Amino acid sequence: MPLKIRSATSDDVPVILSFIKALASFEDCPDSVTTQEADLLRDGFGAHPKFEVLIADLGDVPVGFALFFTSYSTWEGRPGLYLEDLFVKEKARKEGVGRALMRRLANIAKERGYRRLDLQVLDWNPARNFYEQLGMACNQQWLPYRASGKSLRALTTT
Repeated sequence: MPLKIRSATSDDVPVILSFIKALASFEDCPDSVTTQEADLLRDGFGAHPKFEVLIADLGDVPVGFALFFTSYSTWEGRPGLYLEDLFVKEKARKEGVGRALMRRLANIAKERGYRRLDLQVLDWNPARNFYEQLGMACNQQWLPYRASGKSLRALTTT
């Protein structure tokens, strides 16, 4: 079956949400997704999109997606792409879907004059090997920190 990478449209929102939930299940956090279709419609396909999505179709069947947005490097003085989510259905893995999504992301970055493509991977995720085979490097000097929920609310009063 032919593989096609395409930009998502608002009609793809149910598929995007199903991929997000499948990724959360893969990461052993199936109950953590609170996103609704209305959130994705508003933030991805409204007047001021906050993210973009690529859909990978094998034949006419969506089998993977990549959700990304623009970041900015103050040191390079240029934007970059931040890959928030990449997911390929298990039955479509080893079919080149992930590589095709990553190639398209790299081409988008190049076309837009961006200098880098960033992402995070859980330490136990076997996809780390995939990213390393693509020539990506794990930056162990920079540790991710996050404020959300209670910690974010507490920070507002500090």
